[in-house]
Amino acid sequence: MGVCLVKGIATDVLVCGGGCAGLCAALASARNGAQTLLVERAGFAGGIITAVGLPFFDGIAHKRDRKIVVGGIPLELLVRSGVCQAGDKTVLKINPTIRNIERFKLLADQLLKAEAPRLDVLYHTVVCEVETDADRIRHVLVANKDGLVRIAAREVIDCTGDGDVAAWSGAPVEKTQPLQPLTLHFRIGNVKKTPDLAQRCRAELEAAHAASELQSYYGPGLMFMFAPDDLYLHAIRVPGDASDAADLTRCEMQGRADAWVMFERWKANVPGFEDAFFNMAAPYIGVRETRRIVGRHVLHEDEILAGKKFEDAIATGCWYLDIHPQEPTSGSAWHEEPLFPEPYDISYRTLQPQKLNNLLVAGRCHSATAKAASSSRVTCTAMALGQAAGTAAAMALETKRATGELPGVDVRRRLESQHAGPYVSA
Repeated sequence: MGVCLVKGIATDVLVCGGGCAGLCAALASARNGAQTLLVERAGFAGGIITAVGLPFFDGIAHKRDRKIVVGGIPLELLVRSGVCQAGDKTVLKINPTIRNIERFKLLADQLLKAEAPRLDVLYHTVVCEVETDADRIRHVLVANKDGLVRIAAREVIDCTGDGDVAAWSGAPVEKTQPLQPLTLHFRIGNVKKTPDLAQRCRAELEAAHAASELQSYYGPGLMFMFAPDDLYLHAIRVPGDASDAADLTRCEMQGRADAWVMFERWKANVPGFEDAFFNMAAPYIGVRETRRIVGRHVLHEDEILAGKKFEDAIATGCWYLDIHPQEPTSGSAWHEEPLFPEPYDISYRTLQPQKLNNLLVAGRCHSATAKAASSSRVTCTAMALGQAAGTAAAMALETKRATGELPGVDVRRRLESQHAGPYVSA
């Protein structure tokens, strides 16, 4: 029996995934005049900020002087979130914080709806298959409440995080073992601050690990950022492969179980938690790494540390080489302090997969080594890569060329004319 398709849709640009990269890709494509469709598996856009609950704009500013090095849509989102002002050259800390995740969901909706009728959005929609013809994607199949839907698109942007579209299209991809572990973020309400809260919480995690109640953990990182008694936690560490359905399911279950072990131990044994309650766990576990494409250029950690420049640079990275080990690290996230590079260029060619001419890949699954991707995978760098991909897709349609034929220097010029693209020091 063949596949039963409910209907077909046609668009100029299809953006698969509405996380940090996909949100900016869709906005950039529509703002540059292309008819665009964004599909996203959750009921909202924002990815790691909204679905995972990580409220930081990692990668927007350099550590040494807190100077903003990423402009364009990422900076627009930060300004519209009320974290900084238009025209600011620096921020108060290198990873500015969104104070209300629900408000960010609404902001994303507002910006997407503002681009209608050029931009359409389908939430609760999952990419499930790709149909190719030679070096082009002809159709992407998605599943949602309408059933199976075939989408015809002239240009496709893979912002799935896991490189799903690229992998299913036959583009070369890789997964470097061991993969970085996954993290479920959660919050505990009605917690009273005490001077030794972090030390006591850490001691309980060490005891839980020794008693085989926790396989792994880190920190913990304890932050009262949403309210004076609302404790936001970075502590869960679950080894696994989020590009495998069964393993991802196991990781989600393990993350929730580990969060509850932590909460119950703290409530029973740590002063300040006497009247605490488990507030919420994020809708999705956070994924640091799975597949990455092997593109027309592979960003290498040596290029990052050397600050190599590229004529076809379309974004700037500046985050540290942030590699989480799978085993516990008590009191920190790492065995040793990570390296912070100077701001570095990212080539347009890292968005271009091999073998396919009308596909771009943006976000943490772009073309980079595992070590390089530990820096380029973060929030604002992914946003900048998404904006570049969306801009390039629209330009390809304008010039009647595929994104695989479009010179990266042309994309850079367009981005720079829109106050985006790579950072250029004064």
